[in-house]
Amino acid sequence: MNSDSDLQIAGDILEVPHLLQPPREHPATVSEFVGLARSIAADRSQWEHLLQYDATSRWYHRLRTGPGYEVWLLSWVPGQGSGLHDHGRSSGVLTVLEGALTERTERDTRALGAGSQRVFAPGYIHEVVNDSLEPAVSLHVYYPGLTEMPMHSAQCAPAVVTA
Repeated sequence: MNSDSDLQIAGDILEVPHLLQPPREHPATVSEFVGLARSIAADRSQWEHLLQYDATSRWYHRLRTGPGYEVWLLSWVPGQGSGLHDHGRSSGVLTVLEGALTERTERDTRALGAGSQRVFAPGYIHEVVNDSLEPAVSLHVYYPGLTEMPMHSAQCAPAVVTA
């Protein structure tokens, strides 16, 4: 089931900054995982020296682990994408650090520029693609740690970008 309906009911936590809590050493709530992603994004010294770009496949590096969670750094050259997938039983926070990515679901297409964040629940099906002409970098936090990424063959939404 797509979790977009949860956001329609509760609203997007990322649009209510006063609900976000400062990161703890080991986050345990959605807002704390968002805070962790934001703090890593703001401190380029944690990730910039690790970056690599691979023209043949998406590059990724596990940046950090904690009790039950993982943080991944990914780079995307123009044209690279994830394919339509979900994250099994993991929830996640996707943060664009540099460049721009496009997220497609069966119902929507979103342009994600640097600083954009998306929060998703288990079973959320999406595709992420670098449709731009410049490389992009993203940070992904998964709780629990990512153990599966089932691929899907259904079509995503047409390329209509919403704000």
